[in-house]
Amino acid sequence: MTLQTRFTPQLAQAPLVAYGFDPFEEKLLAILRHLVTEALAPGQASWHRAFVIAGETWGEQQGLAVAHALWPVVRELIALRGAEFAYNDPLDIDMRGLVTVDESQLLAMLHHMRRDETAAARDAVEELTHGRMDPDLIRAALSFADRFPSGARQRLRGHPPLRVVG
Repeated sequence: MTLQTRFTPQLAQAPLVAYGFDPFEEKLLAILRHLVTEALAPGQASWHRAFVIAGETWGEQQGLAVAHALWPVVRELIALRGAEFAYNDPLDIDMRGLVTVDESQLLAMLHHMRRDETAAARDAVEELTHGRMDPDLIRAALSFADRFPSGARQRLRGHPPLRVVG
């Protein structure tokens, strides 16, 4: 099977903006696509593109940390779902604003975990995994969510808040 046949047909697409993901989650999409490509077809340097995009998006320190923390999520997902995971070609400009059902489910899982919405996160995991509640995937995703939470907890761990002293 060639890499090209792993991409989803254009009929199963929806606009990314329709899901209500925050800007951080929307920016994860390109990185996720490159990491999925690497997981399914190692040796194509897609991981490198993912790390470059992350560094350009959030700066070297935070961006590389995002890509590094996201890799175990993708690795565990592909170990579970394999080539049946439908995703768009990360290099296809026409697909940048569109997501597959699988991509939206992955982002939804991270969305709910980053907000500590347990019931919704559990439902998202169940949809993404087709009922196979894989502990390794859940652990990797929770680790990512803990490191990059949403809202008031969004500050990276280990970085003190800035304070004005006079």
